[in-house]
Amino acid sequence: MDENRERTGGGNTLFKGIMNALEQRLDKNRLGDLLVSSGALTPQQLRYALVRQQSCRAPLGRVLLQERMIARQELYRALAEQWAFRALTATMTLMLAMTAFGVKPARAGAIRDVPAQITLVGVANAAFSPVDHYPALFGSQERASENLKPFTKWTQMFDRFETGIKTGDGQSAMKDFQHDLEGLKNLPLPAMAQKVNTLVNKTPYIEDSRKWGMSDYWATPVEFLNRGGDCEDFAISKYAALRALGVPEERLRIAIVHDLQKDIPHAILILYADEGAMILDNQSSDVHMARDVNRYKPIFSINRTAWWLHTKPKETVVASAQ
Repeated sequence: MDENRERTGGGNTLFKGIMNALEQRLDKNRLGDLLVSSGALTPQQLRYALVRQQSCRAPLGRVLLQERMIARQELYRALAEQWAFRALTATMTLMLAMTAFGVKPARAGAIRDVPAQITLVGVANAAFSPVDHYPALFGSQERASENLKPFTKWTQMFDRFETGIKTGDGQSAMKDFQHDLEGLKNLPLPAMAQKVNTLVNKTPYIEDSRKWGMSDYWATPVEFLNRGGDCEDFAISKYAALRALGVPEERLRIAIVHDLQKDIPHAILILYADEGAMILDNQSSDVHMARDVNRYKPIFSINRTAWWLHTKPKETVVASAQ
């Protein structure tokens, strides 16, 4: 008993030490600190912006843009860095907690397959063969995890989606959605993807801050179809549409990427067709093969069963046989 208590106490001490280090790093990852450390703002400018923020109760980024203290691209770059770090830190924190206290991570099976409830086909996998390999997305290396618990915006979206389709507005929106998709059931997968991309892209683009009063909100297809949305909302509704048309989960991922042309974070839907990875994007009217697109750098991708961290491939030297 004493030995177990001592061992547990040592693990808790180590856990607390790592947690304190992560918390200190998160403190330095605040938007204002990131902008100062990058040279985009001076400490004096940050103090002034924080005072203005308190008086008008607006997000710091909006204050900085209104006061013309930074360029929009500088703000997006800092937000992308902050967002990516916090997502990875959340994962690391949860893993450490589970390791310290012997808790098994929550698996993706806990997420209800809500799109299956609006399916237009009998069996989701019937028309498609299993994916035999996943091509490197934009040339990146990827590492998979089935632990989706840190991705609360994604998991909570499914909870709201399941609740939403049971309401009057939700049933009406899904009935119209199913009607629009009905004629796409028997198309080849690339043609189906193009039709879905065109259909969903007709919905108005509205920023989260304007629609929801927050910088990042992952809307359900019901919310998106009724109110519009931004890039990840387009990707989520395309995901739901293809799932309703019988495309299996393993062929679909929402990908969070860095748009190198606009220098902003962005979300797209990846479809793994037999021809290779395809991109459904609200910034493009056409569906493109991922291998033909060079404007995106992937950060992570996710579906209902797992998530994948994308990193720059390690350079290797291959000896020539010639």
